Amino acid sequence: MEIINALGRRKAAVARVYVKQGSGNIQINSKDYKDYFPLVQIQNTVLEPLKEVEVESLYDIKVTVKGGGYKGQAEAIRLGISRALVKLNEEFKSPLKVKKMLTRDSRVVERKKYGKPKARKSFQFSKR
Repeated sequence: MEIINALGRRKAAVARVYVKQGSGNIQINSKDYKDYFPLVQIQNTVLEPLKEVEVESLYDIKVTVKGGGYKGQAEAIRLGISRALVKLNEEFKSPLKVKKMLTRDSRVVERKKYGKPKARKSFQFSKR
């Protein structure tokens, strides 16, 4: 079986996901995913699409991820894995789509405007 690749994005994080037939190893930036993401909730976010279609131990996944924080990176990886699984098997699309794992979350940080300390915050108003 050839290697399937997909891209996942979330906030400032970009994840390139490579999936091939294997035994269920997940490598993120040349580390095991449990070492890269020590928090259990974040590990579950990464594994969510695999558990949804029940293929946890069928595929080896190699990920390179850049930018953002750990939560944005984990959600970018989740989107990338979901897209790669759909490329592997079209039957996986409907259960993943129901759980909204194939939708890119387009919310990003709003830019800072001039004359303001942050994007929307203003200085204290003085009438006189």
